[in-house]
Formats: sequence, C-alpha cells, structure tokens
Amino acid sequence: MAAVPRPATGSSPPAAGSPPVGSPPADGSRPAGADAPPGTAPTLRSGTLGVADIIFFVVSAAAPLTIMAGVAPFAIGAGGVGAPVGYLVAGATLALFAVGFTTMGRHVRSGGAFYAYITRGLGRPAGLGAAVLALLAYNGMQIGVYGLLATTAQDALRTLWGIDVPWPPIAVLGVIVIWYGGFRSIDFGAKVLGVLLVAETGILMLLAGAVLLRGGAHGLELSSFAPKNAFAPGIGGVLAFAFAAFTGFESTALYRTEARDPKRAIPRATYIAVGFLGLFYGFMAWVIIQAFGTTEIMKAVAADPAGLFFTATTEYVGGWATDAMHILIVTSVLASLLAFHNAINRYGLALSREGVLPPVFGRIHPRLGSPYVSGLAQTVLALLVVIGFAVADADPYRQLLLWVNTPGLIGLVVLQMLAAASVPLFFRRFRHTEGAWRTLVAPIAATALLAGALWLVVSKIELMTGAGPGVNVVLVLLVPIVFALGVALALRLRRTRPQVYADFGADRAD
Repeated sequence: MAAVPRPATGSSPPAAGSPPVGSPPADGSRPAGADAPPGTAPTLRSGTLGVADIIFFVVSAAAPLTIMAGVAPFAIGAGGVGAPVGYLVAGATLALFAVGFTTMGRHVRSGGAFYAYITRGLGRPAGLGAAVLALLAYNGMQIGVYGLLATTAQDALRTLWGIDVPWPPIAVLGVIVIWYGGFRSIDFGAKVLGVLLVAETGILMLLAGAVLLRGGAHGLELSSFAPKNAFAPGIGGVLAFAFAAFTGFESTALYRTEARDPKRAIPRATYIAVGFLGLFYGFMAWVIIQAFGTTEIMKAVAADPAGLFFTATTEYVGGWATDAMHILIVTSVLASLLAFHNAINRYGLALSREGVLPPVFGRIHPRLGSPYVSGLAQTVLALLVVIGFAVADADPYRQLLLWVNTPGLIGLVVLQMLAAASVPLFFRRFRHTEGAWRTLVAPIAATALLAGALWLVVSKIELMTGAGPGVNVVLVLLVPIVFALGVALALRLRRTRPQVYADFGADRAD
C-alpha cells in the first residue's frame, strides 16, 4: 500500500480513525440580505455578523444579570467572601481552554463546533457521541430556562403590579416569542440581544458605581482576595456555581458561516466574551460583598439570598432602579433563551447536512436566511417539555429549571473537556506553525482543569438541583448514556451508511 503524503503546512488532516475524506459540496453561503438565486437552495447569510454581534449572542446566553442576582448569592453562601475568586478562577480556566479551541478553529471550518473538533481529534465515534450529547446539553440549558422565565416574570408582575399569573401561560408565551426571534434573520437577533445585554449590564454597573462612590457599607476592602478567604473550605461549591455561569461562550464557533472574516472574528469574540464574563462576575460579586460589608454579607445571604441584589439596589440607587431590575431580569432570561435557541438551530442544521438528522432540518428560509425548520422543531420540543411539567404540576424553578438544566450543564463541561483533549491529538497528525503553547501545553492544562471542574459540578450536584440522591443520580447518568447512544449511532452508520460515516465532521467550504 502506497504511503499517504502528509498534508501541506497549515492544512487540516482528516478525522481520526478513518481513511482521508473528501470535502463535501460547498455550502454556497450568500451575502447578507441577498435572496437565493432562482433554482438554488437558500443558505445562511454569510458575512452578516461582526465581532460585537457574536459577543452579544454568547454573552447573552450566559445571562449576566440573572447569574448575579439569582445565583451569585448562593455562591457567596457556599464559599463566603472569597466567592469572587471562584469566578476569576473559572474565567482563567476557560480562557486557557479558548487558546486551543480557537487555534483549532483556524483549521477546522465545519459549522459543527464541538462535535467537529472532537471528531477531528478523537475520531468519528467520539464525534457522533459529542454531537448527540450537544443536542441534549444545549436543549437542556435552553428549555429548562423557561421555568426561570416563568418565575422571574411572576415575581415582576406580583411586585410591580400586584398581579398573580400561573406559570404555564408565561412559559408557553415565552416559547412562542423565542420561536419568532429565531425565525427572523440572524442580524435581527443580534440587534435585539445587543440592546438587552447593554441594559442588563448597565443596571449592574449603576449599582457598582453607587457602591464604590459611597465606599460600601464600611469602606472598601480587598479581603475577598486574601488566601484564607480565597481558598476557604467552601470554594468547591463556588467553583461549581462559577463554571455554570459561563455556559454558552464556546458557541462562537457555531456562527462561523455567518461571521465576517471568521478566522479573526471567532477567536476575538471568544476571548472577549470569556474575559468579560470572568472579570465582570468577579467584580460584581466583590461589589455586592462591599455593599453589605464583609462581616454582614453572610447574614444577609442567609436571610434573603434571592433579594440580595434588589435590597442593595434599593439602598444604593433607589426604588426606581429596583423596579427596573425586576423587568431587566425577565429580559435577561429572554435574551439567554434566544441565544441558546439560535445555537441549537445551527447544530440541527449542521447535523442535517452531515446526513445524521433528516434533510428537512437543513432547510433555510429563502428570504430571512434562518434555519427555520430546525427552529420550529426545537420550539415544538420546548412546548412538549413545558406542557409536560405543567400537567405534572411541577414547580417551574425547582424542577423544570434545575432538573432540565443540570444534565445540560454537565454535558457542556464534558464537551469542553473532550474538545480540549482533541486539540493536541489533532495537531500531532500534520505539520503546522502554531506553536507548542497553543497546540499542546494550554490544551492539556485546560483538559486537566476541566476534568477537575466536572468533578466539582458532579460532587456538588445537590447544590445545583436541591433534589434527593435518586434524582441526582438520574440527572448525572443521562450524560454518559446519551454520549454512548451517539457512539452506538456512529457504529451503526459505519455499517449501514458508510459514506455518511466517512464524511462526518469533514470541512465544508465557507
């Protein structure tokens, strides 16, 4: 058998574990705003999103205001005044992950992001396992949040206008609103998310400015960063909450086809998003501690964790800002739902083009350039889950949100870990000029740190769910079971549809 020539410097190798694959037909992406020519299939709008637009999508998915007002108090309760360090450590870990992730993105042009990278590093069975797991993870992260939307909207209506509304109608209305946002063009979604993101971060910065100007409750201090507080016994719980706060930042790669100059836009957006989130979370956690004082913050958290940020905003800014915060938390949740919905739609589109999902999921609206069939399917799934929980008389927060979100969170951490592990295996197969730091040192370190993060999340699962051991075991086991189903699907495709299997994860021209 003749030797296969090594690819030229800078080119990408075929996926692991199979013979070299040819490139599938080009996507034929069209410029923004252009209708598909007669007789050709509609495509995504190429060159539509700039760096700022992509940042709006991925930072909105994390929902900074909701994370700070709704989750940070529990992180402080778990780890004390050293909680800000937990967010900085999580941000640094994910920035390390981004080094290899974005480097590999310069060589892998598939729109499949996680599963494409894992396929090229760990092989097609692992790649298909990752693809199926990504569908579970992103849908879990998105659909569970409809429970949070219902509870935050209920709270806002009750607090501001004294109106009590059952949660199911709010959640169903939210599903419909998000479907419409995803149905519209990608630039429409970017504009909406940009406005909502500025509003939610703006209200937090207003609180921060007021606390800093007044000097906090007893003067500003940096004891949060002292080693005895930063490494207190509860820091593991803080890190579990902190890693959950970054979900969605890696979805920058899903917008490759729609980005302007993706080789530069995707890495920039990824680094800016993870850097902003890490610094913003750490800063705001420190600010809220200063607002109450390092000696009183734990009493305030124990007394009313859900109202911590609202109480501080009333004290330092005024009641009008607290009212605005109630509304902006609802819009923050809506922004997160729309960002995840768009990411899921593009996963569905990519898997349809791979031949894994039915071709109908690959249909794109001829005028709006949106993957509208994939979006409709995700909307129907969300409706079924929401209605199912409503019929079961489940609690929208403790059950719909926490039970559905938790497998999604664990799945995303697993995908990040596998993607990081794929980087050195990918680059060892061909000559390149990327350097050992980006292709070996940083990815290996990120893999180890993400494995630690995964252990923390699983070991502190009761903090995330508030459920009993039986429920927690089921939620955790869903992740390896779904991954195994994906691997089984890969082995079946290799036997029954060898060409689909051989082409899985291959590059598609921009």
